[in-house]
Amino acid sequence: MPYPAFDRSRLRLRSLCERVHDLSLENWLALDDAAPPFAHPDLPALAGRIRAARERGAAVILLMGGHVIRAGVSRHLIDLVERSLVSHIGMNGAGAIHDYELALIGATTESVARYIGEGQFGLWAETGRINDAVAAGVREGLGMGEAIGRAIAVGSFPHADLSLLAACYRLRVPATVHVGIGYDIIHEHANCDGAALGAASYQDFLVLAQTVLDGLEGGVLLSFGTAVMGPEVFLKALAMARNVARQEGREIAHFTTAVFDLMPLAGDLSHEAEKDTPQYYFRPYKTLLVRTVAGGGESYYFRGHHRATIPALWRLLVG
Repeated sequence: MPYPAFDRSRLRLRSLCERVHDLSLENWLALDDAAPPFAHPDLPALAGRIRAARERGAAVILLMGGHVIRAGVSRHLIDLVERSLVSHIGMNGAGAIHDYELALIGATTESVARYIGEGQFGLWAETGRINDAVAAGVREGLGMGEAIGRAIAVGSFPHADLSLLAACYRLRVPATVHVGIGYDIIHEHANCDGAALGAASYQDFLVLAQTVLDGLEGGVLLSFGTAVMGPEVFLKALAMARNVARQEGREIAHFTTAVFDLMPLAGDLSHEAEKDTPQYYFRPYKTLLVRTVAGGGESYYFRGHHRATIPALWRLLVG
């Protein structure tokens, strides 16, 4: 006998216009706005590697968590894509949701503490329309990032100019969304089709793996604030790409990785931390800074807030 399952038809959705938003348009930086200061001696070297990679036609992949959108730096990321300095964007489901809500209403982010107590957290009608966009995209063979980007780009979204997914759709740059079932608020909604969600995100995983296969040799992998999704998805994509590349008599070994996060790391970051330390279990450290570049690559670590680090890197790249 099957176990009892939750009946989503019993849920009461409310409109986003009833929600108190923690972030609004005023939080998003213009390109010429002053950003918090950030400096690191290795940042110019990373900027040089990014420029060199794009000049030779290699990939620059930027993987990110949802807090990057919330940091108010969407315009800087869009500008890097428009300048072809970033050739692939990957994000988690939360990033896609923040991007969508921002484009739709010019605000995003709800108080978990407030709305979980009311049993209302995540249950906003307009946000749930992401599920419809994903399902429509799956019927046409689209990945999740492209499906949501298309919905924003061609729909009635007053602030679509702030959407990174819409910009990638417009510029024909891969934007992939990598989700775990049950992680995101749109999974609460009655119109969420788990099979469609899985198909769309898996398509995006295959798109990422192809980008790694085609372009990572001599390229750059940037990881901003993604402690689990980024390193884990990249690890599997790299394994697949190296398997095929080896059969073709070539290698994917000479590339640069850079991790931007808040975790305090010290010492020689080219070697794994000891297993009895918390740093060992910080996946970006052992996966992106050590293991995946061990065959001939290089890695950098930058500790700072995204609202400071992304504008600082942007200035070096476009200045």
